[in-house]
Parts: sequence; structure tokens; C-alpha cells
Amino acid sequence: MTELAKKKCEACEGGVSALTPSQIGEMLGQLKGWSVIDNHHLQKELEFPDFVSALSFVNKLGEIAEDEGHHPNISLTYGKVGIEIWTHSIDGLTENDFILAAKVDELS
Repeated sequence: MTELAKKKCEACEGGVSALTPSQIGEMLGQLKGWSVIDNHHLQKELEFPDFVSALSFVNKLGEIAEDEGHHPNISLTYGKVGIEIWTHSIDGLTENDFILAAKVDELS
């Protein structure tokens, strides 16, 4: 388990600064297979053998997101799950996004 995955997301109502590109790069190194899009959000696509497996993963991810109080954008199709994460209240990336992504990595 990574250090990020051990942390808990903290409520963010705005008023904090988005991470800098250098901070993003440092945290990205602790994740598996994620891309950073425009220094704005994290993105990952996972493949599964069928729809039921992908749906099961989405349901588990939903439980984690609800527990963390941090909710990603999730797309589900046959054998694929797409995930996008960013902090909506600041329209950018915070440590919370990397914490949730690390928890997704632990799940997958």
C-alpha cells in the first residue's frame, strides 16, 4: 500500500490552491497507469474481461468514493471503465485526487 493510499481525503470547499506541475509530477510517480491532462485532472482506463467484472469494479469504486467523500467521473462500457478525478471546487488537482487515485490502484 502506498503512502497516498493510507491517507484519507479531506473536505475541500475551495479556497486552496491547485497543485503546481512539479507537485503533480511528484505525486504522479506514486500512482500506476494514470495520466495528467492539462495539469487539471487525472485520467485512467481499465480493461476487464466482460461487463459484469467492470460493473463490479465500479460498484467497489463507488463505495470507496463515498467513504472518502470525493467522487470521480466514471464511465462504464463492456469491458472498460474510465475514471477522471479532479477537485471540482477549485477546478484543478489537490492531494485528495491523488489519494483517491491511489485507492483505485489498490482496488484494481
